[in-house]
Amino acid sequence: MTVETIFANASLILNDEVVTGSVVIADGVIKDIATGPSVPIGAIDIEGDYVSPGLVELHTDNVERHLEPRPKVSWPFRAAILAHDRELAGAGITTVFDAIRVGSIVSDTGAGYPKYARQMTNEIMGVRDLGLLRISHHIHLRAEVCSETLIDELDEFSTEDRIGIVSMMDHTPGQRQFVDISKFETYIRGKRTYTDEQWGRYIDLLYGLQARLGSTHEAATVAAAKRLGATLASHDDTTADQVTTSQSYGVSIAEFPTTVAAADACHAHGIATIMGAPNLIRGGSHSGNVAAADLAQMDRLDILSSDYVPAGLLMAAVQLGDIWGNLARGMRTVTAAPSQAVGLADRGTLAIGQRADIIRFAINDQTPVLQETWSAGKRVS
Repeated sequence: MTVETIFANASLILNDEVVTGSVVIADGVIKDIATGPSVPIGAIDIEGDYVSPGLVELHTDNVERHLEPRPKVSWPFRAAILAHDRELAGAGITTVFDAIRVGSIVSDTGAGYPKYARQMTNEIMGVRDLGLLRISHHIHLRAEVCSETLIDELDEFSTEDRIGIVSMMDHTPGQRQFVDISKFETYIRGKRTYTDEQWGRYIDLLYGLQARLGSTHEAATVAAAKRLGATLASHDDTTADQVTTSQSYGVSIAEFPTTVAAADACHAHGIATIMGAPNLIRGGSHSGNVAAADLAQMDRLDILSSDYVPAGLLMAAVQLGDIWGNLARGMRTVTAAPSQAVGLADRGTLAIGQRADIIRFAINDQTPVLQETWSAGKRVS
């Protein structure tokens, strides 16, 4: 016997408008949508709260925070994944592309970082297959161009892993995200302790790796995305020329362009622009790059990512709604737009036949207050 759950007297956030109505879910999908304030017998009276599609997160390395809760403190992979999963559910995120670094520095410099992508992917797939995860998890490989082991690590993955996104990243200091090298030093040395000698050797190593392997690693990343059938994303494009190069590679998503010029070029090439929710909420980039709010005002922001603060995704979408004077448009940047960007046609909108990924929230003093999260028709938070 099919059991239906009805959310009634809700402010339904549709693709283009917010209307009062009800949603019926059963068997993990949306069965019906109706307008009007009526509350049928047996329905859940939402009392005017907002009901939206569950949030879709394309780029978060939040799981790494659980893997290393303090500098040089390691946590078991499975425990970290489960904690990460529950945190996301509690933030209204029902689909996540877990961003996992591929490309490591294993030289004895005192400043390297080890391989973990294959093991982490195995753990995520394992707990997913056991039914231990509350939300829908997919894999996003963050290919670090400025590394030593990128090609070998990419070769460890196959189409059986169903990789959703491969992003091409280059964190060599002095360009892209860290044009200001002092910002790079503040960021890295704030996370890990280096002597001045170690820091100097580390910087020299990074410059040498980029010069020696940068082009080869870029080509390998593009080839891997094609081989794996994954969406290819660029990261921290700064100039129009970099965007043109990204477009020639087949990039369809630009993560966190750092300048207006890069965002303009993405728009011209039809590349969807992702900006970070923390950038919007804080009023600017922690690296000193272009502000997300400025791009929003210029119609150059398509998708939001929580990046390193899962709870920021819903908050930033509501803020975008205020900026644009259109809550439905703001919420599209965290629901329909990211779903479409990676070809997930079964979620991201309140529509009959879609996955019953649904969140309920109120807004108090311009701050969203999440009440419930439902994933594939099951309440998970």
